[in-house]
Amino acid sequence: MNYPSPRHQTLFDVDAQVRRGVPSSSALEGSFPAVALSKIAENESWRKEIHRPATSTHKWWAKRLGSVFRGIIAAAVTEADGDALESYSAPVDLGGLVVFDPFAGSGTTVVEAAKMGARAIGSDINPVATLVQRQAVQRWDIAELRQAFGRVEAKCREEIDRVHRAESGETVLYYFWVAVVRCPECEARTRLFSNHVFSQHAYPKRVPEAQIVCPVCLDVQVNRYDFESAECRNGHEFGRTGAVNRSQVTCPNGHISKVLDALRGEVPQQEMYAKLVLGFDGAKRYESVDSFDQSLYAECIDLLETRKRDLVLPVGGLDPGENTRQAMRWGFTEWSQFFNSRQLYSLGLLGAAIRDVDSGDAEREALAALFSGTLEFNNMFCSFKGEGTGAVRHMFSHHVLKPERAPLEAHPWGTTASSGSFSTLFRSRIVRAHEYKTEPFDQVLTKGSVQRVTGLSSSFSGQLLDGWPERGLDVKQFYIRNGDSSCTDLPSGSVDLIVTDPPYMDNVHYSELADFFHAWLRGMKPYSGYPSSDETTRNAGEVQSADPRQFSDAISRVWRECERVLKPGGLLAFTFHQARLTAWVGLVESLNDAGFGVTAIQPIKGEMTTSITKAGKEPSNLDSIVVCRRRSEIRHAVDSPAVAAARGEKLLNDLRQAGVQVGVGDVRSVIRGHVLATYTLSAGLALPALSQLAEALTNASVARFRDGNA
Repeated sequence: MNYPSPRHQTLFDVDAQVRRGVPSSSALEGSFPAVALSKIAENESWRKEIHRPATSTHKWWAKRLGSVFRGIIAAAVTEADGDALESYSAPVDLGGLVVFDPFAGSGTTVVEAAKMGARAIGSDINPVATLVQRQAVQRWDIAELRQAFGRVEAKCREEIDRVHRAESGETVLYYFWVAVVRCPECEARTRLFSNHVFSQHAYPKRVPEAQIVCPVCLDVQVNRYDFESAECRNGHEFGRTGAVNRSQVTCPNGHISKVLDALRGEVPQQEMYAKLVLGFDGAKRYESVDSFDQSLYAECIDLLETRKRDLVLPVGGLDPGENTRQAMRWGFTEWSQFFNSRQLYSLGLLGAAIRDVDSGDAEREALAALFSGTLEFNNMFCSFKGEGTGAVRHMFSHHVLKPERAPLEAHPWGTTASSGSFSTLFRSRIVRAHEYKTEPFDQVLTKGSVQRVTGLSSSFSGQLLDGWPERGLDVKQFYIRNGDSSCTDLPSGSVDLIVTDPPYMDNVHYSELADFFHAWLRGMKPYSGYPSSDETTRNAGEVQSADPRQFSDAISRVWRECERVLKPGGLLAFTFHQARLTAWVGLVESLNDAGFGVTAIQPIKGEMTTSITKAGKEPSNLDSIVVCRRRSEIRHAVDSPAVAAARGEKLLNDLRQAGVQVGVGDVRSVIRGHVLATYTLSAGLALPALSQLAEALTNASVARFRDGNA
């Protein structure tokens, strides 16, 4: 089906089907356009930072797609017999509608609600997430912001540039390092290369030239990406494969041991061996490290020691956890150990310049958030992606704290030829976010293809409030609160619509990762309420646990608060991406305890096709939109578990027939969700018996899916 271009639609076209509140029966619970929105979402998923720049000023994990959340809001306020895709694709005005997100993350709900004219509230227990949300909607004076950037540059850039230069005076864009251990058997010094090709093109068959390094003397030379053997200028012969193979390392004398055994519980030593220089002529060239580079780095060690009291530096240590375990096994106990001395010195200068800059509060906060985001690309857990692409592979590529055997050190201020630097991210993140806030754009499906259009959404930046105003939110006001969403200061019955993306049990341990940024932000206090005295962002109220009972209890407390603040007839909708039976059991228990009944589950595109979740044993890239109302307000008949499973199977089949990729993990998640959701509407089967039935119905659906008969 083709849809008319939104450029030719007006508010009048959709006003009759869109309510300023939530209808008693909405399109989100019935004719939800999952196929069309999944096609739009797939396009957005490849470059979230381009399509939704306001929520991309800083790293936050498992960020959901803005097009999906716009679709949820549009469908939630559209009558059941209306066209929700038309509402999505038209410039609606939801003035007066109050939308709340209790797990606000990067601020996707807040932004999409504000773009549609609604009054938006975001709440998150993690202060780093709150910082990200604040940037997403806070109004900046762009002229003042540029001036503040210039003042920071004048304060620190010259010195940062000086310690990132070659003896010729040319700028060094990147330094290449390698971890070094000693063999547990013979004490032989071993460099942890897994491959002696340290730089190649993203498309090596098209551009086969590569940079290789001798593992003996660290001589750098040009060769092919697929070379088999080489001889360096000092006469050492070596092959392509390095000393490391998975978790094992072979020393020069042939002894094989585990890398962890060779580390002996200590942070590995790091050795600098190459650099990428930006020549005066604008050309890049690879060179071996020389004595000038070594002496310049030694100077940074001294400067860090003598000037550390004037710098902003990371404070605090790692606490045991799911995401910190691997780093701690490598000997990392302090956040400062994630950086080398030149990084600490340079970033310390930059952080201090921002901390002390004379500017407006909002503009200083934006620069502090930008600095924090720059840390993701400037630490010794980063690596080199190669030529023909963004050079720096940031430290959170896999949502974990994974130590890097061959780390990359980048120029943190950067040049126009840099990747992930403060100056380049200012343009690509901050300026782009400001432009998006001023003139937002959206993606729509027109004649079968996804197109970017303007005119559907209004500008949305505004004033941030520290608490709930007595008269409620006014136009262009946002309440972005940092705190436990199970106990808010929102009045009872003050919210029309709750749209959120809660933690998926233990998929991502947000606070363990956010502490990496918090260690630096404590010394900058980006906004007045930032908890600088807290050593960690971990909180007893977090909804995050591998234990189903603990997860259910924690999220139930938030759902009960949602039930309190929701208006009569209001609606709760959230995305969930979890195939495990125990997670769905815990979820439906929590909803039932809070007095909510599930009125619909809508599968929709949630991840890009090549995401990590899809690459697993049972691929999964769909989210489930779980739609709930107060159980006391639900009047329709309750489906049997078998009928619910059949409905879920049909929705998946509709997506698959439309070309949306559906994995086995998606089948398990969606069918389990549909069957178990019946528990929230009926006092029929007890949950243990319903869980067994859910497994039987799910396995039958999986079998049909694999046979191609679903």
